[in-house]
Order: sequence, then C-alpha cells, then structure tokens
Amino acid sequence: MIIRQTRWFAIMLMLFFSVMACTTISPFNQRAYEQATSLKAEALMLMDKATNPYSEYRSEVESLRLNLEKAYQYTKGLPKNEITAKQWEILKDPERHSLGGFLKRWEKTSQVSANFIKAAKELISDGFDTIIELESGKRKPEEISNR
Repeated sequence: MIIRQTRWFAIMLMLFFSVMACTTISPFNQRAYEQATSLKAEALMLMDKATNPYSEYRSEVESLRLNLEKAYQYTKGLPKNEITAKQWEILKDPERHSLGGFLKRWEKTSQVSANFIKAAKELISDGFDTIIELESGKRKPEEISNR
C-alpha cells in the first residue's frame, strides 16, 4: 500500500515537473510591458494628428517607428517569446491593417479622415492590448489569433 502511494506520488511529481518544463511562453517582463503600454499611448495620440499633413509629423512618425522596432527586437530576443514577437510583427507591418499600415497610408495620402482614424484606432488599440495581455499573463497563447 505504501509503495503504491509512493509510486503514485512520484509519477504525479514527475508529471508536474514535465508540464512546468514545457512552458511555451516566457515569464512576465516588466520592461516589455512598459514598452507596450507606452507605445500604445504614443501611437494612439499620434494617430489623432493624422487629419493634418503627414509632413508636419514626419519626425514623430519616424520616432514611433524606431521605438516600435526597438520593442519588437527586445521582445524577439527574449526566450520563449515567439508569440508576443509575432504580435509585434503584425502591429508594425506596413502591409497589414494595423499600425504599420495606418502610418504608411498617412504618409501616402498626406491626411486621413477622422472616421478612418477612429476605426483604425480601435483595431490598433486591440493589437496593443493583445501584446499587453500576453505580457501580463492575462491571456493564454492558444487564445491569440493572428489579426
């Protein structure tokens, strides 16, 4: 009886450590979290200015793009962080309906309508929230879909 209980305990302990060793996402990272929340606020505020000519905000846009790239590279360099890095790729991609695409459109058209900005901000805010929630551990990787 004691041997059976000990064997059962050992199996459960091995199973627990096996599951813990197979984590698919890195642990919470304060710097990555702060980068995401800061860039979200910066991006959404800059988007409001897109009713004005792009040329007036070129340096701010380039600064935002640089900071997005820095956040992406930092996140990409963290171990077991492929899912979050992929979300940054989506967010900054100029060919997608996300922040990168919005900035490209603003640059190409010089100005963007207030209605378009409002709709785009919702999508982009959701994209940042996905990254923020991943980083804070509030969402499981299997719940994330590519947008």
